[in-house]
Amino acid sequence: MTAPACDTRLLVLLAQRPGPLDSLLIHPAGGGLAQYLGVASRLARHGSVHGIRADGLLAGEEPDDSVPEMTRRYLGLVTGLPRRPNLLIGWSLGGVIAWELAARLAEDGPAPAVVLIDSFPERESTGDTVRADLLSAVERSVATLGGGRDSDRARATALAHIRASAAHRTEVRGAGPALLVACESEHRARQIDRWRSLADRLAVRHLDCGHFEVFDPAHQAALLGHLDEFLSRTTSAAQEYAR
Repeated sequence: MTAPACDTRLLVLLAQRPGPLDSLLIHPAGGGLAQYLGVASRLARHGSVHGIRADGLLAGEEPDDSVPEMTRRYLGLVTGLPRRPNLLIGWSLGGVIAWELAARLAEDGPAPAVVLIDSFPERESTGDTVRADLLSAVERSVATLGGGRDSDRARATALAHIRASAAHRTEVRGAGPALLVACESEHRARQIDRWRSLADRLAVRHLDCGHFEVFDPAHQAALLGHLDEFLSRTTSAAQEYAR
């Protein structure tokens, strides 16, 4: 595994705690981390938590529009941490990047666990209307959760990430334990089948909500419950990983 030089601008320490898990949260399309605060608080019970935000959200930054490029960039951040993460989590595009990062980390060490929050290994083809609706949904999510962010930069970053997601097809297999939390969707059966074809140790849990409702108060409790169940099975494995 060869990593680029570490660029710590994008790395955010969310919690510093002793424990068997070193967790890493990867931004979704739109680039921010605000939606993960409840998840980060739960993860902090088990150890330290870092997050990676996207390039493009601050003045002078340019957003990445390629999953391989983001994976390459974030690998430098991961390998620069005091301890390599043994749990990677991402919602939507963030889960795809987490999966790719986990595969790179497994090239020269134990495979970390991965939590995919309604992520898709490949996106169904979309027309202009569907793409515009998706952009609007991402922008609403960013506006609701991010607060005060420059709207032009946020839109440019969201567009870049939508292009990245549309162009990427996940092919690499995962060897570590994985959890897919799948939301209601006409594509859910295919989504699950595709991840199962790539994962050696995949657990699947459902959420009775749409993709952009995952972190609403009405549904976050169920999400955290699925996460707790997975962590109870993963923590002992993580203790072995850290030795």
